[in-house]
Parts: sequence; C-alpha cells; structure tokens
Amino acid sequence: MSRIAGGEATGSATWGTDDMGDLTGRVTLVTGANSGIGYETAKALADHGAHVILACRDQEKARRARDKLESELDRSSLELLELDLADLVSVRRAAATVLSAHARLDVLVNNAGVMGTPYRLTPDGFELQMGTNHFGHFALTGLLLDRIVTTERSRIVTVSSHLHRMGRLDRSDPTGASSRSTWLSYSTSKLANLLFTAELSRRLGAAGLPTLAVAAHPGWTRSNLAGGGAALGNSRLRRKLGRAAGTVLGQSTATGALPILCAATAAAIRPGQYIGPARLFGLYGPPSVARPSRRARDEVAAAALWRASEELTGVRYSVGAPV
Repeated sequence: MSRIAGGEATGSATWGTDDMGDLTGRVTLVTGANSGIGYETAKALADHGAHVILACRDQEKARRARDKLESELDRSSLELLELDLADLVSVRRAAATVLSAHARLDVLVNNAGVMGTPYRLTPDGFELQMGTNHFGHFALTGLLLDRIVTTERSRIVTVSSHLHRMGRLDRSDPTGASSRSTWLSYSTSKLANLLFTAELSRRLGAAGLPTLAVAAHPGWTRSNLAGGGAALGNSRLRRKLGRAAGTVLGQSTATGALPILCAATAAAIRPGQYIGPARLFGLYGPPSVARPSRRARDEVAAAALWRASEELTGVRYSVGAPV
C-alpha cells in the first residue's frame, strides 16, 4: 500500500483533514449523514466550506445531526434530504429534489448502509442489505449522474468494506433474495459496491468524462452499524455484542472517515482507486491505496451486475459500456 500525503502518494507520510483544502462553493451529498462515519464525513466537508446535503432515512435523527453540526462548527451550510435507499420510490423522489434545487453536484458520497440485518426483502424485492447498500446507491447515482458529470472536478465515492473479500455474487440471483446468510449477504453487497465503482469508472473513462468514480473503506471503526443491524431483528444481545466489539477494538469514527474524505478530496486520487487504512491488514491507520479482492476486479462480473442493476432498478445510465 502507498499512503496519501497532501496530494501525493508516498510510502511514509500521512493524510489528514488539514489536506482537504477550501471547498467553498462546492455542493456535496452524503448518504447516511446523521451518525457514525457519515456524520464525520459531513462535518469535515462542511467545516472546509462545502454545502452538505444530509441524505437520511430518519428525518428526526437528521435534524438532530444538523443541529449538532451547527453547534460544533464555526461555519456550516447544511441541507436535509429524506432518502430511504431501501425504497426506489424514495430514491427517485430524493434525486428529483436535488436536481430541482441544485445546478451542480461536486461530490456524491454513497455511505449509508445496513449490516448484520436479519433476512428481509425491500418493497422492490431485494434482500435488505443488497437493496440498501448496492441497488439504492446504484439508482441514486444514475439518477444524479448527468448533474455530476457536468460539474467540474466532480467525484463519486462509494463506501465498501474489508468484508467484501467474503462476498460471493450469485449471477442467477443478483437481488440476493435467495440468500439466508446474514453476513454473506452483507459481504456480497460490499463486493457489489466495488464492482459498481470499477464499472462506472470504466464507463466514465470510455466516455471521456473527467468525473472520478472511486471507492473507500473505513477499516475497523467504532460505528453503530453492526449494532443497528442487529436492532432490526430486535436482538438485544447481538446489538450489545456488535457495539462492544467496535468500542473495544475499533478506531474512532473521525479516523474511519479519513479514507472517505481522502477519496472525495485528495488531489492524488486516480480513477477507480480504492482507499482504506494503511496499517494492520487495512484495519487501522491513515488513508492509503488499497487493493480490492480478485472477485472485485472481475470485469465480466462487474458488467453483468451493471446490466442486472439497470434492469432491476429501471435506472438507465447515460454512459454506455466501454468498447
């Protein structure tokens, strides 16, 4: 791995929020911005001058997050957006709201996700984790793409996970509806995030568009993601265990957000890169360029998932397949 330092990939220096630069005038959207890594990402972007759209399912939690951010920051430009990624009707409504309100979109951070949830189908027939983590973000990105690619120096950052290495995509069932394995479903949704990013980057490049599509992962972080997933199944024990493991072993959410912020703002980032922590097998430390698993680099699988995602969501991208 090579670490990122103030605009250049090096072998020793580190990258931090001081390297983000002035983002005044830029419009950013962060899904799942009301807590955890999403909150810290939104906070850093706003603190550096960006207008931040907090795209969240629970609007009461989103309002509390906005109020907290305004109390913590010397300056902030924040906007709430109702978005339930597990419901394509909500995704379309949210995208329409953004398009009607903003003439530019500089950075889209596909961060929101669920993890460790019991088996459940979304209203559109997707396994909940695949529906939220992959299909919802696929649809949102496609619906906003024309606005993004017409914005100079724009980026699309999709948050994956180290657990993508456990993922196994079943091409006969891309919705994940037939899978009853909680953690396999989660890992597969994170694998899908990387396959999506790689294919989107190839398509943008083939179309001659300078917008960057990149991915990032936070390593092991003290997030409420595992506990929140267990809560959906009313499992008090699983919720406590998930939170305890993160509290004892995880790094702070502010540190976990650094690879996402680096992917969103660092000058050294290149198309299709995957950014994650530099130390201890990618679990801790400053941002660095990571290497996805072999399955995540499968161009045939990526193209197949893309075709299935367009068909299943009804969202057709304006960038065609690379020749």
